[in-house]
Amino acid sequence: MRGAWWADGVHFSCQPDCGRCCDEPGGIVYLSRNDVKRIAEHAKLSVREYLKRDCTTTLDGRYILRSNQSDGICIYLDGKKQCGIYEVRPQQCKAFPWWAENLRSKRSWNKVKSSCPGLTAEDAILIRGEEIRLHVHSDRQSTQGFRIWEDA
Repeated sequence: MRGAWWADGVHFSCQPDCGRCCDEPGGIVYLSRNDVKRIAEHAKLSVREYLKRDCTTTLDGRYILRSNQSDGICIYLDGKKQCGIYEVRPQQCKAFPWWAENLRSKRSWNKVKSSCPGLTAEDAILIRGEEIRLHVHSDRQSTQGFRIWEDA
């Protein structure tokens, strides 16, 4: 059985003041239960207050991060292209560019590569295939999302 094309690793280094992965109008960030708990705690809100303030749902009812109404861009991306909740950002955000949809084919990967300067940067470091696999798993877990919040 042949391994994934990225199994030997891929070079990447997130670039300062880039934000290109976050400033796409209409982008969807699916949220896991752990994401919501972590971000709500960071915002000093109850989970229910956080969901009401910063989230919305997809047509099938999964919770996602709200975007700015004016431009469709992530509510946490500031004017300097930096994430206001970087230290507690959703796992789907942490997983970029290692999303299953990006890695499914060389064609998909080349599209991401053309828009993400971290994949062609001179200071890019080798990200091992096993680490990429963990990010793919996180991305898939986030995409499943959740529809109902039940307090534990």
